Amino acid sequence: MTSLNQITRHEDDSPNPIANSQIHFGSINPFQAPVKRASKVAPAPSIARSKKAAAASTKNPLFVARPKNFTIGNNVQPRRDLTHYTKWPKYVRLQRQRKVLMQRLRVPPAINQFSKALDRNQASQLLKLANKYRPESRIEKRQRLLKAAAAKAEGKKDVHSEEKPFFIKHGINHITKLVESKRAQLVVIASDVDPIEIIVWLPALCRKMGIPYCVIKSKARLGAVVHKKTATTLAFTDVRDEDKAQLATLVSSIKTSFNDNADELRRQWGGGILSARSQSIRAKKEREIAKTTVKL
Repeated sequence: MTSLNQITRHEDDSPNPIANSQIHFGSINPFQAPVKRASKVAPAPSIARSKKAAAASTKNPLFVARPKNFTIGNNVQPRRDLTHYTKWPKYVRLQRQRKVLMQRLRVPPAINQFSKALDRNQASQLLKLANKYRPESRIEKRQRLLKAAAAKAEGKKDVHSEEKPFFIKHGINHITKLVESKRAQLVVIASDVDPIEIIVWLPALCRKMGIPYCVIKSKARLGAVVHKKTATTLAFTDVRDEDKAQLATLVSSIKTSFNDNADELRRQWGGGILSARSQSIRAKKEREIAKTTVKL
């Protein structure tokens, strides 16, 4: 006969779960709610753990970490763009402040018309033509006078002295007289003349006398044509026969943009442009007003 201990041992070893549950039924409460257990995070794969361990083991103990301290009196600051901290010369600060003021304040049409300059292609064609009629430099004038004096001393007739010179005219007073006498064929005005009162009246005079005029950026570009640092105005009076067609083409396009467009230029105000910060504040207020109106 088998003993009771042997029967219980055989029942425990049996693979049947029902038999096991019948044996241990006294430890389970069927009326108790199941207990929720926190889910465990799966451990990292063995490959990743081996890589981390390998990376940690490859550190060289000879290289010691020395973190830098960039506070005052410690490590030197890294190289960076210090334009914001640069103390610029006074003339640079003034021209930047003037530009900001011209953007913020309302500019009357008489001054705002000088911001409407020729485009790059027309300006390059005009300056290329103007460089053909540059006034002679001091060296060229000295050579011409020496040649004329030598010819006069030899009793010869100087042919070059009788030829009419074709030079571009410069100087505000000289050009004003040429415009009043209607001898100027084209007047070129710089856009950045300071003070502006020197030339602010010249476009009106050109329109009244029927002289084509245009505005070009940078008085230094005009000055380079006549061997000066800067020039307020230039004027074409006479050109050679081979350049008359090119001048006529330029005059026709310039007349359309400036002389014939005078009514629009006289009405158009400039400036009144807010800064980026003010524009963002205004846009934010407008969005808030729009939200309140939608709710109502």
